[in-house]
Amino acid sequence: MTIHRGAGEPAPVGGTGVPPANVSIVLNGECRSVDAGLSVAGLLRKLELEPGMVVVERNREILARAAVGATPVEEGDRLEVVHFVGGG
Repeated sequence: MTIHRGAGEPAPVGGTGVPPANVSIVLNGECRSVDAGLSVAGLLRKLELEPGMVVVERNREILARAAVGATPVEEGDRLEVVHFVGGG
């Protein structure tokens, strides 16, 4: 059974009929559990990273900056986040 959450995107549903509260991802090589329903931009905010100062690779594809806000973090995603640091 699936339910739809905006834009026709199905969400996995457990035996209780309730979407999961967390999803498991791999972030920079480490297994992590994060809130279900987050966008990549939402994840970056939780990590206290400025979206304009990072490059995000999701499942071996670099995300365009314009797509970061609309791209959901889904169960099993493999994310690599590179944060740029300024200074001299």
